[in-house]
Amino acid sequence: MKRPAAQDRIDEDPSGAQDADAVARTLAGDASAYDLLIGKYQRRAVSVAYRLLGNLNDAMDVCQEAYLRAYRSLESLQEPQRFGAWLMRIVSNLSLNYRRGRRVQLSLSTPDEDDGAAGLQLADEGRRERSGDDAMASRELGDQLEKAVDSLPPQQRLALILFAIEQRPQKEVAEIMECSVEMVKWNVFQARKALKAKLADYLEE
Repeated sequence: MKRPAAQDRIDEDPSGAQDADAVARTLAGDASAYDLLIGKYQRRAVSVAYRLLGNLNDAMDVCQEAYLRAYRSLESLQEPQRFGAWLMRIVSNLSLNYRRGRRVQLSLSTPDEDDGAAGLQLADEGRRERSGDDAMASRELGDQLEKAVDSLPPQQRLALILFAIEQRPQKEVAEIMECSVEMVKWNVFQARKALKAKLADYLEE
């Protein structure tokens, strides 16, 4: 029997009950339920992968692999209500593994420049829009920020991206990274400290 139209999508659900239901339906053979899960988290997954890889095509490829791996391993998911965090963990791990095979840099494009992929914004690190007269200086700062973020240790970079840029709750970041909330805080703190040190000359201007 076809479910009511209201069930044809998954809305924000802090309790995870809808995710758990969709996982159960998927395991029961309802492939459309998995499509709903991916539809709910696709934008976040691509955004995280994009910021880790700096290339939208690579991010899309990694996410497709993540969706497939998640589907194949769905039976092993012990807490289906946390499907989102579990999927982001797979995306993050695959992205970091992908990075090890080549040298990439994190794009600083703005949302309207890259097909909806959000640009890197670290206002508290001193990045501001410059006037036309300072366009060259602004570009140089952007290049240095790009290199600085790219040079961070993987765990620090991931914590910074998920918490400070994606603005995910610390508890969710901890679930994705499989560590404590205190470790998330420490990684974000160390990442910001490192960025300030690397960009000290530019931030004093």
